[in-house]
Amino acid sequence: MSEGLNNMRKSISNDELAELPLSSFEGVIHVIEKPEDLAHALKYLNSQSIIGFDTETRPAFKKGQVFPVSLLQLATSDQAFLFRINKIGLPAGLIKILASPKILKIGVAIRDDIKILQRIVHFKPAGFIELQDLVKDYGIENFSLKKLSAIVLGFRISKSQRLTNWDADELTEQQLIYGATDAWVSCDIYKQLLLTPILPKHSEPEKSEHVQED
Repeated sequence: MSEGLNNMRKSISNDELAELPLSSFEGVIHVIEKPEDLAHALKYLNSQSIIGFDTETRPAFKKGQVFPVSLLQLATSDQAFLFRINKIGLPAGLIKILASPKILKIGVAIRDDIKILQRIVHFKPAGFIELQDLVKDYGIENFSLKKLSAIVLGFRISKSQRLTNWDADELTEQQLIYGATDAWVSCDIYKQLLLTPILPKHSEPEKSEHVQED
């Protein structure tokens, strides 16, 4: 096990990961699949400064087959909003949140998520933070959401629902918990990193000081 001055390990093996307790989102899950469901969700999200972000897309099992995004998940530590994009599209109120620099949207591999949303309605994204880039400053060398959850938060999350049908008429309880968990855990990873010292880069300051002395 490799640890730095911030007591956060750099990596975790699959065997070590399997020994950690399994955790999932335990807050309130709101499923937004009708236009009339939007108002409360947008009001709450617009009042937040940090939210977790993720999307889900129906998996394709044939070569060349691609489906549009099915679900957009935005979550805080205790509230998760699952927008069924396949049913309501990408409303203007949601686009405003995605384009707001004042609301930080935290996620993993978010570039592809943003691209598939832009295929529905073009917008200029702002306020997005990529955890895979951020954790490098903490000496972390594993970048999947599953391993980041283990390293930063000390538990593992299930990915068993990833390849299920996100376009189904009714999502299962397992799908709802999975979707909420991915967005929630990104939010909480970021919040924990804010409380964690960044590892100093010893070599660079030393070289700089020598140059100034010469």
